[in-house]
Amino acid sequence: MLRLKQFVLIGLLVLATSLPTHAALPAFIGEKPLPSLAPVLEKVTPAVVNIATRSMVQQHENPLLQDPFFRRFFQLPNTPRKRSTQSLGSGVIVDANKGLIITNHHVIDKADKITVTLRDGRSFNANVVGSDPDSDVAVIQIKADRLTDLHIANSDLLRVGDFVIAIGNPFGLGQTVTSGIVSALGRSGLGIEGYEDFIQTDASINPGNSGGALINLKGELVGINTAILAPSGGNVGIGFAIPSNMAVSLKDQLVKFGKVKRGQLGISVQDLTPELAKAFSLRVKHGVIISQVAANSPAEKARLRPGDIVLSINGKPIKNSASLRNSLGLLTIGDNAKLQILRNGKQLPVSITIAQHEVVSIDGARIHNQLVGVTLSNLSDGDQLYNIKHGVKIADVATNSIAWLNGLRKGDIISQVNRIPVRNILELTNAIKQRRSNSLLLNIQRGNSAFFLLIR
Repeated sequence: MLRLKQFVLIGLLVLATSLPTHAALPAFIGEKPLPSLAPVLEKVTPAVVNIATRSMVQQHENPLLQDPFFRRFFQLPNTPRKRSTQSLGSGVIVDANKGLIITNHHVIDKADKITVTLRDGRSFNANVVGSDPDSDVAVIQIKADRLTDLHIANSDLLRVGDFVIAIGNPFGLGQTVTSGIVSALGRSGLGIEGYEDFIQTDASINPGNSGGALINLKGELVGINTAILAPSGGNVGIGFAIPSNMAVSLKDQLVKFGKVKRGQLGISVQDLTPELAKAFSLRVKHGVIISQVAANSPAEKARLRPGDIVLSINGKPIKNSASLRNSLGLLTIGDNAKLQILRNGKQLPVSITIAQHEVVSIDGARIHNQLVGVTLSNLSDGDQLYNIKHGVKIADVATNSIAWLNGLRKGDIISQVNRIPVRNILELTNAIKQRRSNSLLLNIQRGNSAFFLLIR
């Protein structure tokens, strides 16, 4: 029995000494330093800044207090009550000589004062160079010397599984670093922004990280941290960043024009499903089908036709309508785009010039939460009845949506929003933004009659 115990003990000792030891720290490391991200971070963290904004917003009041007679009777001041708000975010210096910083639009939106604090403790007031709410990218500028900028990587070379590092200012704690991997690429359809082509990462991104840097292990910028998926209100390991190629392309337009000048092709498309591929006798598994070509559009001039399959734009594969929209969103008016299309089983190259973008139709949910389920469109020649020349048409409204329950119907034409006349979708959007409210007061033209409709 003793020999058996001795044999078992010796066997366990042999097994223990034969197990691989790479999972544990070695007892002796000699002169070699332990693996660390510190050398990379020491070079790049000075290029990531903290952004603090201050703005004045109007306080919500009881509707009775907004009545002029009531205010005059009780001698209430006519000046709307306002309060000061503060927010925190992050930014990335991309041009040290010019002091240019990329951040998110929502970080600096409506800010009256923007303060940038560097890693060395210096603080500067910043000016907005340009901002694009559709992509949530903004560029601000500071006047300072001894700045450090980040080298920009080609985000198209990223692969799922690549290690990445997120740098930002979460919860106002100050500069914080987290690490993880690229969990997915090309995420879209999330409803976060108008143009979505996100890098998904499990590197912890929290409130305040917005506008911060997502870098690779070389210390190069691969993305701008933007949003998280947080059902519980905290980080669950699903964060999203705008790819550096997209951010830099938009930055160039914002610096040059102060805004993004998006163009159009003049086509309506739908995703290529397995059923449609079979119906068209196609072998390709990606692309979008052109369902309509607008008259006098760049697409018509380039002789595109309904039924053509768009496979790529400027060499970048088009997987679905979202990727097509993102690719077009990076092109400027006057740019020449090279499309690869499939027509009657043959691939053809098509050269097309991007023209002025005109919003013809839009999902109402992108404009206001009370317009969920509503499709809006600009008036066409056929809509100019009853002497109506300007306005926005209700192209469709979902049954049982808030707008439908409040009385909005398909075919209605909106001529005013919150007492502001509107001629098209752009003016409608701007009018709603002027007065942030949970309700909408619409002046509706329906046939020969006109009336006001309050949606709340």
